[in-house]
Amino acid sequence: MNTVPMESGLVLAGILFILGFIGVLVRRNIVFILLSLEVMLNAAGLAFIFAGSRWVQADGQVMFIFILAMAAAEVSVGLALILQIFRDFKTLDADAANNMRG
Repeated sequence: MNTVPMESGLVLAGILFILGFIGVLVRRNIVFILLSLEVMLNAAGLAFIFAGSRWVQADGQVMFIFILAMAAAEVSVGLALILQIFRDFKTLDADAANNMRG
């Protein structure tokens, strides 16, 4: 059975994380920022999977399950915030949330 080298997997996870980070910094739409955060969480999970497979431990898979649970909670809170911002400002632009200071 062919296996992927750990270095290649970690490089892929790093590239995905950097792409997600750039998406968070560059995008102004709150939905795209939330999607970029999801890409970053999946990249961290991928790194845990590769590290766990390198040392033949299930720890990486367990951490990935925790990351998936955290991502589900983040999406539910994020979508609630998005709906509230859209109701208040009629836009999903992140700069509009700057006016929330009261």
